[in-house]
Amino acid sequence: MTRVVITGMGAVTPLGSSVEEFVAGMKAKKVGFRPISTFDPSATGVSLAGEAADFDPLKRLGKKDLRRMDRFSQLAVYSALEALEQADFKDDDLEPEQFGVIYGSGIGGLTTIQNQVIRMHEKGDDRVSPMFVPTAIANMAAGNLAIRFNAKNVCMTIVTACSSGANAIGEAFRAVQSGRAEIMLTGGSEASINEIGISGFAALSTLDTETDPKKVSLPFDKNRGGFVMGEGAGTLVLESLEHAQVRGAKILGEIVGYGATEDAYHITSPDPSGVQAARAMDLAIREAGIKKEQVGYINAHGTATKGNDSAESAAINQLFGKDNDVLVSSTKSMTGHLLGAAGAIEAVATVSAINDSQLPVNVGIIEQDPECDVNLVNDGNKNRSVDYALSNSFGFGGHNAVLAFKKWSD
Repeated sequence: MTRVVITGMGAVTPLGSSVEEFVAGMKAKKVGFRPISTFDPSATGVSLAGEAADFDPLKRLGKKDLRRMDRFSQLAVYSALEALEQADFKDDDLEPEQFGVIYGSGIGGLTTIQNQVIRMHEKGDDRVSPMFVPTAIANMAAGNLAIRFNAKNVCMTIVTACSSGANAIGEAFRAVQSGRAEIMLTGGSEASINEIGISGFAALSTLDTETDPKKVSLPFDKNRGGFVMGEGAGTLVLESLEHAQVRGAKILGEIVGYGATEDAYHITSPDPSGVQAARAMDLAIREAGIKKEQVGYINAHGTATKGNDSAESAAINQLFGKDNDVLVSSTKSMTGHLLGAAGAIEAVATVSAINDSQLPVNVGIIEQDPECDVNLVNDGNKNRSVDYALSNSFGFGGHNAVLAFKKWSD
């Protein structure tokens, strides 16, 4: 099978609108939560979110782009421009028919949907914008990326709730690994900090209602109260090793495994046994051709909800054994939960962590839940050289996606 390497990364997150800012924020244990600025959420009981507050699309996109794209597409294209800039392609490096896009989003253009339904209700059926459908539908992040960068290989969108970004990266990995494409642009984006997004998740009692930014989104903590909604995008450029070496690309890391399973248990709750989550991790490790003991770090899904954290902990201990020494952290303690973009920015976080030999700390932990008996990253153990790491993503409907990354070496 073809080896698949990462040659570019881009990110827009609550910690900053570039990979450099995102990684610096994680290292500083920065918490990206602030009062919601786009509307008054008081009726929902929720006050904080992980807004991409410093995101200025006009730094990379034109005014026409803004009119023709929902925010989730703007975030995707913006982060992709950073990733492709880092990959440093020359004109003849990007053969259109060998260049594809597989991108994820859990919901798509939710702000456009909300605003146009309100417009229809208030002004009549004939006042809906002709751009409603082309901006709202979930495939338009992928579509806009392909159009902008002339990518004529496969172009598709993965919608698997909070696993969307990770599944997209995994399927893009498969496309290059099998020789169906030389280069893939992949990742995920989400922009759901609006009235219907916050209200909908609040109605499910999944969002933290705490008002202190330092006391919300506490993965694996005994008193965790739910997740904080985040927004943003993460984009990776995946390339066959041979193609990357021929053009002299700087290689950032390697994807060596991908596991995807289904709980088939409940529409929102994970299977508390963690059996299928463990199997997804095991599949990724087996494909990587390594032993479980070689995995030094897991970027956990870690949503700070009672069911998810305990089920994921059970899965980790089931696979690695109760006495394992693999280190675990959830970067959602700093970014919040970016839904369909979560797996993508967490892939960026994981690759950066193993490159820098500095793992992201599980911020905010006060008292670890006994039901979450995993080895959390803290200031005392964060500086560790790791050759192999996993990134877990689990979504509503029982979707499990796990990516295995390897520190780059010839």
